[in-house]
Amino acid sequence: MNAHAQPVNLTEALASFADVYSPRIVARMNDYDVRIAHTLGEHVWHVHEDTDEFFLVLDGRFDIALRDADGRETTVVLRKGDTFVVPKGTEHKPSSPGGSILMFEPTGTPTTGDRHEGEIPDHVDSTTGHALA
Repeated sequence: MNAHAQPVNLTEALASFADVYSPRIVARMNDYDVRIAHTLGEHVWHVHEDTDEFFLVLDGRFDIALRDADGRETTVVLRKGDTFVVPKGTEHKPSSPGGSILMFEPTGTPTTGDRHEGEIPDHVDSTTGHALA
């Protein structure tokens, strides 16, 4: 066991920052980051070409609009306790009236994908995750 490994309380971790769509890395497992983030408002349409993206809603509501290859859009509505995996190569756009999420993503995965549509809103942090303070 890693001598530096300590449990992370997600409630306390979420209380330590207020930025939305600016994930904090709470753990690493193999080549994956476990990230948490506050959610509010619209994210940006984006795609991760080579990786699935796992979401667990910790609080509130989190919607994920999905766009298929023909341009048809559907929205998955997630509430506290719900999980959903966006398959690799699927264009998606998260949005939320307010909440918090946990994600599993390969280390180094940018929050705005391999490519995104349009300008990145000021409230969306294009990052590969920040260390938890």
